[in-house]
Amino acid sequence: MPYAEFAVRVLIVTVFLTAAVSKVSSGRSFAAFTASLGRLDVLPGAVTRAAAVAVVAAEWLVCALVLMPWPRPAGAGLALAAALLVVFAVAITRVVARGTRAVCRCFGSASREPLGVRHIVRNVLLAVLAASAAWTSTLREPTSLQPGALAVAGLAGLLVGGCVAALDAVVELFRPAGPVDSPHTARPRRSPDGTGGTGGTGGTGAAGRARQPRLPVRPGR
Repeated sequence: MPYAEFAVRVLIVTVFLTAAVSKVSSGRSFAAFTASLGRLDVLPGAVTRAAAVAVVAAEWLVCALVLMPWPRPAGAGLALAAALLVVFAVAITRVVARGTRAVCRCFGSASREPLGVRHIVRNVLLAVLAASAAWTSTLREPTSLQPGALAVAGLAGLLVGGCVAALDAVVELFRPAGPVDSPHTARPRRSPDGTGGTGGTGGTGAAGRARQPRLPVRPGR
């Protein structure tokens, strides 16, 4: 299925290109990504920066290979993408298993949600798609493709890739809002004398004073 393969290629490029650009868009973005890797506590602190550089370089390499029109380089890029996604899924699984509510700036400032099960599922599904497309690209023989169908497949991959990259924003958008205080919240009634008491036993209002026993007065000597 060359059109499905092309859609997956566009999907993978969209996801990896968004991730790579968001990390290197500024020095602050790359520093935030490097710091987030350190907070995940899956790598020694001494190699955190080197790992961040390696991740970004691998993401750019995936994009360059998958965008090539020849099947073999594109298949190699898809295989590399699948391997990276599996590594990411394993690292996130370790973080979630420890109960660490860490945030990985994988997509720059758009990543603000703590890592969870949905991030593992996302990476596993992407890895399966990338591996399947890599396999079919090596077996597919050159055929003539319809430009219209190819454009539709590319648009589908672009839209799905954009949704995958914005997963945290989409989840936050559809998350139920918390309880809102009603403006008609009942307030305690004021006592008749305006002191704010409830008029109960031992209160400071007039009713409370009326119920207090009076001490007998002895006549003076």
